Amino acid sequence: MSTDKNIVMIIFLLLSATACSIQGNTGIANLSDGQSQEKDANSVDTILTRLKQKTTNIISYQSELEYKFKQPLLESQTLRKGALYYQKFDDKSMLRVNFQTLKQDDEKEQKYPEHFIFDGIWLTRIDYQVKKTERRQLTEPNKPADPFELASREFPIIGFTKIEELKKQFEINLVQPVQTLTSSADSTQAEGYEKDEPKTSFHLHLKIKPDSIYKDDYTSIDFWVDKKSDLPVKIIAITTEDDIYEIKFLKPAVNKKIDEKIFKFDIPQNFTMEIIPLKSKESEEK
Repeated sequence: MSTDKNIVMIIFLLLSATACSIQGNTGIANLSDGQSQEKDANSVDTILTRLKQKTTNIISYQSELEYKFKQPLLESQTLRKGALYYQKFDDKSMLRVNFQTLKQDDEKEQKYPEHFIFDGIWLTRIDYQVKKTERRQLTEPNKPADPFELASREFPIIGFTKIEELKKQFEINLVQPVQTLTSSADSTQAEGYEKDEPKTSFHLHLKIKPDSIYKDDYTSIDFWVDKKSDLPVKIIAITTEDDIYEIKFLKPAVNKKIDEKIFKFDIPQNFTMEIIPLKSKESEEK
């Protein structure tokens, strides 16, 4: 996955809970037939309403981060740990992800600082291990983008995508704790669920439809929403190549002002620099 798509995925995971419309199967909460659900604290409607309200009102967000990438076919996995910061300012929104460690398979965890900063126009990646900096332009200079807007270009997020469009792309189900997953893709993702699934969270399963515009990228996405904070705490995304992306958000803090200095950075003089300008529409069409 490319550098910018890694950041896009993290942003999507943070707000993905707002991108939900429910279509059920036997034994799963069902809204596709037009029947209304019981309006209790655990109903799908109530869960999604709280999620929408919470994410709509986010001005700042920070949390510790665990990012695991699994390749079952190669029997390989990597684990990155770090922190995420997001803050809306008067004229812009900023995002920073600082990865500090790396653990490869069964090897010992090691320091591996790698930072990503998005300022609305440029995504900067600073790899301190290989002493390299990459500056990738993602938007026009006069059209800075909020990180959430950037995420919506890769994956639909409510507020940018109509609910009707979401229903065309996904089957989205509320998973019960006792549910047994049976499909080939689901059996891959189900590994470790019983021992790892948070008991204090709701579990939502998003399955890509056969004719979805995302069918070439993902097969399914699962995320867990904390019952107290109404925010995602864990997500697992499975690609069409059976790779598994798992992200956990730990110790989140919402709407606590983050100093703008956290988004400033200096690039050491001995680091190599690669600048990737925004592709013009003409070059993309060729």
